[in-house]
Amino acid sequence: MRDLTILGLESSCDDTAAAVLRGREILSSVVMGQAELHAAFGGVVPEIAARAHAEKLDLAVEQALEQAGIPLEEIDAVAVTAGPGLIGGVLSGVMTAKGIAAGLGKPLVGVNHLAGHALTPRLTDGLSYPYLMLLVSGGHCQFLVVRGPQDFSRLGGTIDDAPGEAFDKTARLLGLPQPGGPSVEAEAKAGDAARFAFPRPLLDRPGCDMSFSGLKTALLRMRDRLAETQGGLRAQDRADLCAGFQAAVRDVLAEKTRRALKTYLAEAPAEPAFAIAGGVAANGEIRGALQALCAEAGVRFTAPPLRLCTDNAAMIAYAGGELLAAGEASDMSLAARPRWPLDKGAAPMLGSGRKGAKA
Repeated sequence: MRDLTILGLESSCDDTAAAVLRGREILSSVVMGQAELHAAFGGVVPEIAARAHAEKLDLAVEQALEQAGIPLEEIDAVAVTAGPGLIGGVLSGVMTAKGIAAGLGKPLVGVNHLAGHALTPRLTDGLSYPYLMLLVSGGHCQFLVVRGPQDFSRLGGTIDDAPGEAFDKTARLLGLPQPGGPSVEAEAKAGDAARFAFPRPLLDRPGCDMSFSGLKTALLRMRDRLAETQGGLRAQDRADLCAGFQAAVRDVLAEKTRRALKTYLAEAPAEPAFAIAGGVAANGEIRGALQALCAEAGVRFTAPPLRLCTDNAAMIAYAGGELLAAGEASDMSLAARPRWPLDKGAAPMLGSGRKGAKA
């Protein structure tokens, strides 16, 4: 695996990404965002995202190869996000990867997008298995004990909205720009987190499951109450609402992390470590609270660089390399999957249907 040069592709949501990796060395990483395309709609529009991926994937690959100084012929394998995600974007990436792999006659590896995030701490910090991972992003939130590139045990997760989704919805409710996470965090810096008594859902119940939908609803009701009694929402009101909301998310994640650490440490891992990845991992207040918690428990805390917390293709290339090292590869029957849970033995948290379990 150390000598393999792998081209990675990622197109599961609204970032078109390509990267070239050699072992754990990131030779290039290109991410083409779509924020301007979706700005007028207050969120990601799947059809627009799919069309943009189809237009940009070959450009992203070209730029990644150019930045890496690697000709296409020197690529040893192609790794691609095969799910979960918006099906149009995932399909664009899979078809592009198939064409490149077939043209080169090189191995193709389909990667679970969530596994890409979950394995990022091994790429950036060389963590040893097993470690505890909090995967927290716009569409997902779950605690995982990571034992191998295809071996994940879920200790808990959200039963409704993911934190990133809740941040985005909060931003829309308050008229803040998308993506919502950075906007809410910026507003919260000038706010009073103690002004509003927001709930901390599911803290009164055992286990590591979480819920953020009710928190979002509480913020909506408080916003409407302020608007009705004052005739509108003031700048300080908006800042205080953001600060209170962010503090509530922080407290929930911190307490649930405490419980997950207790379960993980009961296994007596040789090198105990906790990692956080996903877009919400970029939130400074949340990251700081979890870092303090790990220091208290004597557990190594790891958070990838911010550029690797959000969607990128470097993590997909690395995960593909781990799969290849384990003897796993795909063929031309690789299918795009809108749903693809990491812990296949765990009961679905968000229901299931003809397409399988959501999470």
